[in-house]
Amino acid sequence: MKKLQNEMQDNNFWTDSENSAKVLSKIKQIKYKIDTFKSLETRLNDLIELNSLLLLEPEEDISKEVLKNTGTIEIEIQKLELNTLLTEKYDVNNAIVTLHPGAGGTESQDWAEMLYRMYSRWTSSNGFVLKELDYLEGDEAGIKSVTFLVSGENAYGYLKAEKGVHRLVRISPFDAGGRRHTSFASVEVIPEISEGIEIDIKSEDLRIDTYRASGAGGQHINKTDSAVRITHLPTNTVVSCQSERSQVQNKETAMKMLKSKLVSLKEKEQKENMDNLKGEQMDIAWGSQIRSYIFCPYTMVKDHRTGYEVGNVEAVMNGEIDGFIKSYLKLVLNKE
Repeated sequence: MKKLQNEMQDNNFWTDSENSAKVLSKIKQIKYKIDTFKSLETRLNDLIELNSLLLLEPEEDISKEVLKNTGTIEIEIQKLELNTLLTEKYDVNNAIVTLHPGAGGTESQDWAEMLYRMYSRWTSSNGFVLKELDYLEGDEAGIKSVTFLVSGENAYGYLKAEKGVHRLVRISPFDAGGRRHTSFASVEVIPEISEGIEIDIKSEDLRIDTYRASGAGGQHINKTDSAVRITHLPTNTVVSCQSERSQVQNKETAMKMLKSKLVSLKEKEQKENMDNLKGEQMDIAWGSQIRSYIFCPYTMVKDHRTGYEVGNVEAVMNGEIDGFIKSYLKLVLNKE
């Protein structure tokens, strides 16, 4: 009841058109879950009936089909269970993710690139589409920063579990002495806000800079000043985009990114819990991490918020992070 009251109070903050968009989005989410549940229920009942017939008259080919379909339905039920944990207004949206290495130069920049690879693999294996928006190459290896868009239903709902500081412990490949190093990188996740919400951005409040896209070559480099950086002066919010072919396209994408960030800030001002959308702004250093990835002297990945841990570090780095996401969403739902 308290949560419902808070949501009603929040609604006073938005315009009628914004409220309508939110209601339609919520209806769409609920309808999807109901339709999926009914479909799974029908298919499961069909399998139960078919299995009963097999008990009376066994047939090997049909038995194999039943086993295969049972495994498929089990996976879909697990996915639906995960979707039911997504209850916040922007969970259905696309996600804008930014990675920043902490102090430590090459070590941390390499760690940021490893995380980028991990999220790229998770995105691919879960049917999402990743689009790189801004990329700044590291001095010797890795990346100084990267911003990318993850498109697909519930992308933000899942990836919000990743916002925070991630800690790595390993034998450094950059240390000739083979010593163990600890590195940090931060993950910022905000929902993409493109339609249904109006926010007034005055042109005089913006500083727009153009520069030449840079990087290791390929899509990260061109010969014109097509990259765009926009600074919202009142809030000192900065966004950059260099992934599009033209300066105009980069500016349009950067403005969408800015709008998403400003909406996040706008919501924060209305809530006592200031880390609701973007996460607490902590130092990218020891003591602030949400998760640790240990490569040496043993192998383990542990989430410090939920206590969930996995011994297979390689699998996690290859994108198998659903267990961490699910445990976090359950924790948040239980707190509510």
